[in-house]
Amino acid sequence: MIEQNPVKWESMRKALRAKIGSMLPPDLRERLRKRFPADPSAPPVGHVRWGDLRRTAPISRNLWDRGLPIDRYYIESFLAANAGDVAGRVLEVKDNTYTRRFGGTRVTNSDVLDVNPANPHATIVADLNAAGNLPGNAFDCIIITQTLQYVFDVASAIEELHRSLKPGGALLATVPGITPIDQELRDSTYWTFTDRSMRRLFEHHFPLTHLTVVSHGNVLSAVASLQGLSVDDLRPEELSPCDADFAVVITVRATKP
Repeated sequence: MIEQNPVKWESMRKALRAKIGSMLPPDLRERLRKRFPADPSAPPVGHVRWGDLRRTAPISRNLWDRGLPIDRYYIESFLAANAGDVAGRVLEVKDNTYTRRFGGTRVTNSDVLDVNPANPHATIVADLNAAGNLPGNAFDCIIITQTLQYVFDVASAIEELHRSLKPGGALLATVPGITPIDQELRDSTYWTFTDRSMRRLFEHHFPLTHLTVVSHGNVLSAVASLQGLSVDDLRPEELSPCDADFAVVITVRATKP
């Protein structure tokens, strides 16, 4: 049975290792930990080669000065994979860049949402924190990328987005996992998320059969993102593996029955 379930076996192995370790004297436990690291491929304690990353300030605080930010790689890959949803009347936040890029001629009406009335691109000025600000059953697709972290009442915002979707419409959302905070938006940044938290938030309004939540990123891309590095600083094979324990971006595709 153990051989048929490697995930369960690995969990049992870790639990057993932790239990045995807790029974050993602290000095012996420390000597064994250094001599027999949990991952045989890991460098010994004190011998990690940090190179350019041995620094207490990031390589860059400007998220765009080195090229496409790491999180945008995952965001744009997600939107490309779901480009067929971007059609009809589409709502996007701040501007309609992704609506035009991924919807093209399938889009019949493009709306832009912003809380700031000074935004010249905004066709709808509204606050997602307040119910009833968006037209009901109006949109075939809503694109909301890296926005919900700035909304304090996330649950109410999701309820409002659900209300504004047409039946059969699709909501394409992305939120940050492990990510640096934009200095200019520090005072209005409230949250980071996990796949579990997003599933719990969205399942109140969207049936699980109409909801897909996926984590994107890994420990290397997370470190690169925190350092302000760009897609050009990593190889494709370093970006593509996904480890939910080190998610850089969480994506949500939700459709309204």
